[in-house]
Amino acid sequence: MRIEKGCVVTIEYTLKDQEGNVWETSQGDEPWIYLHGFGGIIPGLEPELTQKAAGDKLEVTLSADLAYGDYEADLANKVPREAFADIEDLAVGLRLSAQTEDGSTHTVTVTEVTDETVTVDANHPMAGKPVTVAVSVLAVRPATPDELEHGHPHVDGQCH
Repeated sequence: MRIEKGCVVTIEYTLKDQEGNVWETSQGDEPWIYLHGFGGIIPGLEPELTQKAAGDKLEVTLSADLAYGDYEADLANKVPREAFADIEDLAVGLRLSAQTEDGSTHTVTVTEVTDETVTVDANHPMAGKPVTVAVSVLAVRPATPDELEHGHPHVDGQCH
């Protein structure tokens, strides 16, 4: 079966920056399972996988706008240091979950720590940067009606 919109696809992947540093990989962990055509993977990778089949492999370099998007400076904010008083290991590079005023949760990265403020950045660490992704397609199957209705795969019959 070839990958098209409405297929559940299982892949192994490795994502690297332009210097060849691995930022994410499924190697040695669970493969990534997504519903093709529903935005479950970085935007530029989906068209590259269309019409591939189980057993196919590819490596593609994606520009920032097709990967994690452009860097948005307004997503980096200085917060009073006392807001982090309960975090013992506060340091540059620490990833935290932050709740916004509307109640939604975002992952932020600490990018600067001073005596008065902590700068947190809600951009993805790879925003504004091209990436290279190596992918092995492990399996392709048609999505169930429930998966199509929900917009995501149900792994082992479970709805996440």
